[in-house]
Amino acid sequence: MATPATIAEVARATPVVDATDVLVVGGGPAGVSAAVAAARSGARVTLVERYPYLGGLASGGMVLVLDDMVNGAEITTTGLVGELIERLEKLGLAVSPPPEDRRVGWDAWRRWARWGCNDFRARGKPQPIVYAVAFDPDGWKRVSDDIVVESGINLRLHSWFSAPIVEDARMRGVVVETKSGRQALLADVVVDATGDLDVAAAAGAPHAVGSYMVTTVFRLGNVDTDAALRFEHEHPDEFAELDRQAKHLLGGAWDMWWLKTPLPGVVWCNCPHMVGYDALKVEDMTTAEIEGRRRIAALVAFARAQVPGFANCHVLDVASQLGVRQTRLLQGEYVVTKRDVVERRHFPDTVCRGRDYYTPYRALLPRGVEQLLVAGRHYSADSQAQKISREIPPCMVQGQAVGVAAALALSSGVRVRDVDPAAIRRAMRAQGADPGDVPSANAATRPAPQ
Repeated sequence: MATPATIAEVARATPVVDATDVLVVGGGPAGVSAAVAAARSGARVTLVERYPYLGGLASGGMVLVLDDMVNGAEITTTGLVGELIERLEKLGLAVSPPPEDRRVGWDAWRRWARWGCNDFRARGKPQPIVYAVAFDPDGWKRVSDDIVVESGINLRLHSWFSAPIVEDARMRGVVVETKSGRQALLADVVVDATGDLDVAAAAGAPHAVGSYMVTTVFRLGNVDTDAALRFEHEHPDEFAELDRQAKHLLGGAWDMWWLKTPLPGVVWCNCPHMVGYDALKVEDMTTAEIEGRRRIAALVAFARAQVPGFANCHVLDVASQLGVRQTRLLQGEYVVTKRDVVERRHFPDTVCRGRDYYTPYRALLPRGVEQLLVAGRHYSADSQAQKISREIPPCMVQGQAVGVAAALALSSGVRVRDVDPAAIRRAMRAQGADPGDVPSANAATRPAPQ
């Protein structure tokens, strides 16, 4: 019997289980920021997340350094990201260099580079030590839970986005799959914070598809980090050869394949890097998961046998989420280019900023679908621009901006695309975030594209 190309599904009625002002789909850093910002602005908010925890790639993906937050000595990426950092610090689960160590110098480098607090874009060594934060993934889950619950948000975990609800080119909500079956969630404004543009793409918003490496991130326990660092600094030639071999086994890694974490003896490995996988394909993602674990096992065996400080190490955990950096990218009212980012173009409708670049509100607005906003690594940017503007803190400020925008649209009775960017900036300031309304001295002075 031949296998049919398609099957016909039976039409069914889906129960409506929630109706709210703002519905945020995706509970990663951008989604949590959007939900909290909207709730603090007076909106009723529902937040849905497919996993049993909040935090996305910051927790389940174990991307354990917050960077891309400074322009020179100025901390530019502020707001809810700073609040979560403060909460982590109170728990002893976040570490960052003090102001006196944020400088160029081998002494500062040796203290802080293995925390991931170096300016990795700077050429040569020692690279400057800058404000960046190493944190614990389970701590991130905890503080995300706390801030969401305290904000009075209706949180629905274990809810996998299935389909958009669109009427006359206007978002009305989404359908999710759950253990209780399909459920409909209605809202006046929907925020796509899925990371892969799942909602907007399914709703028909124009988008492109990019690609980048993927990673099965892992942590090792019982590492003698003092011995490892002592060997690195006292025997640089031997270290360099072992480091080269380790990276070969991994098949690709950043300059430092392991970094320290707030937990003694626990190191973070943001690797192996794997290319050629499409994170929108189940087959590719399955293969990447298995291949990543194979490379991890090979690396651990080598490290135990050869690398000082790692003789008694063991795999503590492998991230429950594959480290995906780029899939679908919105093609919104404006598409940010690499030139925009590199030249630090400032836009009339700037509503948030990264280290030294600015994001216009139009880059968070899909074309062709009303009452839908986007925040996160799938925002409207070309592939090359996204690769240098996709870090967690800037994505969180994007989330805060769209959460504020959603609430402003509802309170003023206008479409989200008609919200005044100046009003968003004022509200962002009131919430402690820098919306980029005052350009840095090195921002582009010539007019940005309209």
